[in-house]
Amino acid sequence: MAEFKEISPNASAGAKLTNWFENRFPTMFDAYRVHMSEYYAPKNFNFWYIFGSLALLVLVIQIVTGIFLVMHYKPDAALAFGSVEYIMRDVPWGWLIRYMHSTGASAFFIVVYLHMFRGLLYGSYRKPRELVWIFGCAIFLALMAEAFMGYLLPWGQMSYWGAQVIVNLFSAIPFVGPDLALLIRGDYVVGDATLNRFFSFHVIAVPLVLLGLVVAHLLALHDVGSNNPDGIEIKGPKAPKDAKGHPLDGIPFHPYYTVHDILGVCLFLMAFTAVIFFAPEAGGYFLEYNNFIPADPLVTPAHIAPVWYFTPFYSMLRAITTEMVYALIACVVLGALVGVVKGRMPAIFKGAIMAAAAVVVALMLSIDAKFWGVVVMGGAVIILFFLPWLDCSPVKSIRYRPSWHKYVYAVFVVNFIILAYLGVQAPSPIGERVSQVGTLLYFGFFLLMPWWSSLGEPKPVPDRVTFAAH
Repeated sequence: MAEFKEISPNASAGAKLTNWFENRFPTMFDAYRVHMSEYYAPKNFNFWYIFGSLALLVLVIQIVTGIFLVMHYKPDAALAFGSVEYIMRDVPWGWLIRYMHSTGASAFFIVVYLHMFRGLLYGSYRKPRELVWIFGCAIFLALMAEAFMGYLLPWGQMSYWGAQVIVNLFSAIPFVGPDLALLIRGDYVVGDATLNRFFSFHVIAVPLVLLGLVVAHLLALHDVGSNNPDGIEIKGPKAPKDAKGHPLDGIPFHPYYTVHDILGVCLFLMAFTAVIFFAPEAGGYFLEYNNFIPADPLVTPAHIAPVWYFTPFYSMLRAITTEMVYALIACVVLGALVGVVKGRMPAIFKGAIMAAAAVVVALMLSIDAKFWGVVVMGGAVIILFFLPWLDCSPVKSIRYRPSWHKYVYAVFVVNFIILAYLGVQAPSPIGERVSQVGTLLYFGFFLLMPWWSSLGEPKPVPDRVTFAAH
């Protein structure tokens, strides 16, 4: 048992209360010191570093509003749509809670996409933060599952038919696909059993996984320390430190960055509340107009599309046609030939590469294009996990990479936005061609990264972080 810390009898009532708690719950105060007041973060953080705390804020908003929605929601196919209408019309402030939750879903993905892009810009996935990045990608994957399952719950037309389309994709998996789709639905069509399954996962299972991953993400980050716009380690063995061992290029997270984050939170909440009060549907992007119509299994909407944050991956799914499979086969063969000709490896490995390419080509020719569309859609997310090992640049931050690297990142962002836009639109021949090119550019960015990231002469990296007081 730890010894009690004594305090002066003349101390203030607040100090005495704090001392009372600290003597009885020292673990909490140790955690506060490790992760807040004595956690030294680089002193050159910029505005890109507010999105992590904003993601945590939106997570809290979603959990709190979700708790209140569950109090009135009925997970029954015959009652679900009516219960949502009841929340909107009859529950005091129910419309506000519902709009906060629906807007929060889109806000979550906006801040997470920006948070991930910042990591991409400054190389926050590089050594020693590979595990931080992997936990972050797992959070993104869990967030997608959470959003998809929650999307069915209003039981509107787009909810119903969107779930029908996505769940049916699993049936394209050879051998186990039909049984897997049946297991997910709990029935031969999306119905009451599906709604109950998705409700259970959305409210209990996935949030628990999500919270665990968020904790792991933060603990892993604080173990290795935060990255910064210069990509310089402030806590390494060669980093300058003061007499107490604190990094000279770091400042305590609290109070400096808590104030920094509070400013970001205020700006975010102004934009968030403006959307809630003036444009909660966001022109049909946050809440589709078809979802204000009760689900009808006998009436299919003219155009079925997921919510905007899934549309880049949905575009890639739709881009995989039979002729696109032939283009992918050409890419596999070309990649194998380049690996064999340019790679410095024993002959047995070159033979293994060619054999593997032959097997992949045979599978691509024998299995339906719909399955490969599912593989591409899933691969577009899974490939993010391998980013720490794909980037071969000698420097971390975009600041010190060759200038033309910025254009590569710009093309990637524009391409991602175009894919997102095309995913919302109805299928068309031109849109199909553009999405096919966009899919190749998306995967080319990552798969060719070991090559293009090592090209060019990097700029000199300073010994210490660049910082100007303001």
